[in-house]
Formats: sequence, structure tokens, C-alpha cells
Amino acid sequence: MNFAGKVVLITGASSGIGAATAIKFAKYGACLALNGRNVENLKKVAAECSKVSQSQPALVVGDIAKEADTQRIWSETLQQYGKLDVLVNNAGIIETGTIETTSLEQYDRVMNTNLRAIYHLTMLATPELVKTKGNIVNVSSVNGIRSFPGVLAYNISKMGVDQFTRCVALELAAKGVRVNCVNPGVTVTNLHARGGMDAETYKKFLEHSKTTHALGRPGDVKEVAAAIAFLASDEASFSTGVSLPVDGGRHAMCPR
Repeated sequence: MNFAGKVVLITGASSGIGAATAIKFAKYGACLALNGRNVENLKKVAAECSKVSQSQPALVVGDIAKEADTQRIWSETLQQYGKLDVLVNNAGIIETGTIETTSLEQYDRVMNTNLRAIYHLTMLATPELVKTKGNIVNVSSVNGIRSFPGVLAYNISKMGVDQFTRCVALELAAKGVRVNCVNPGVTVTNLHARGGMDAETYKKFLEHSKTTHALGRPGDVKEVAAAIAFLASDEASFSTGVSLPVDGGRHAMCPR
């Protein structure tokens, strides 16, 4: 688990799983390019990274749902480091709604951030990853491998991330580039709050997670970050096309 000299680009690094992943890679000596929309939060994460690393992360601020921003984020990363070894496609959003209540605007917002942006950034980064024989880790969700009502667009987007992961893994395997994804269960972040869930509802949601996850609790961002770092490391050198549940067993459960 040594990333010394390796360049790692992480999207959505200003909070939650992305922030924890940044700190994890910093501990392992990576040269970081951290993307996010919230500049102040991104600076705080970079400061935490600097406490455990000799190098200062580069901040590539922007909204990956916007094509021009994604292009600039990629250009700035390459200008800063001249190469890329690991791409962590982490940025994502959630919106609630069913087929009866999800508007096309909501659908487009979710798909643009959770899937189209990943496609765009991966497309841009692939030539450099081929040069370094690097790898990609996408952040999907248990919603990508199991179906849940009430978050329709989100479910579809994460299912797409899983399929994208497998397809690109097969396409790039002969060129020495590995592509994997992690599928977190309920993890304590601000994702649901940003998606419109109020504090009281979220508290009940986390309490309910004790019964919907086999291990009896929601996950911690550090647990997901550890899985991401493993898949990106040489310790996982013979793993590609993997969807790795980090969900306390939720993917294996069914009603009884």
C-alpha cells in the first residue's frame, strides 16, 4: 500500500468518502489532485492531508457535471503533475423520487453528475492511465446491485456505474489498466442532507440502518476509503471489473 510518487485524482474530495479517501492516500505518500465545488472545505481537506504527508495537494476546483469544468479539472491536473496513476471517480449526488414523482430535470441532474461526468473524465484520463498502466476506482453504491424504491434516478445511475466499470475494465485490460468500483451501503456523510433529507429524518434513517445492514450499523467513510485504496494499490493487481460491496452485508440480505 505504497503510493509514493503516484499521482491520484479524486473527485468530490471536499467531504464524505472523497475527503476520507484523500487523507488515506496522503498517508500512503500519493501526490494528490483534489476536486470539489466547495473551496473552503477542499482547503480543509488539503490541510488534513498535509498533516500526514510531505506534499501539498493540488486543488482543482469545479463542478464535474459541467463539461467545461471537467475539461479544466483534467487540464490543471496534467499541468500540475504531468501524469496520472489513479483516478477515483467519487463525486455523486442523490435525489429522492419515484417514477411518479421524479422530474426529467431531477433525472438529468443525477445522471449528469453520477454517470455522464464519470464517462467524460475517464475518457479524458484514459490515455495517461494507459501510459502509466494505472487504474480507476469508481464509487458506486449498494443501490447499483440491489433495487430500492424511492430513489429511482439514483438507482439507475449507480447501476450504470457498475456496468461502466465492468465494460471499461474489459476494454482496457489488455493495456494494463485496471478498473474497479466500491459499492457502499448507508455511510455517514452529508450526501442525504444535500439531497434534501432533514436532520430528524436522517437520524431515523441511520437508526433504521441497524436493521437493514447485517452488521447492525451504517458504515464509516474511513471503511470505504480503505477499500478504495486497496483496489487502487498493487495489492489488488489481479483484480479488475470488480464491484466490491462495502455495505455491512446489505447486498446479501432479503426480506424474511
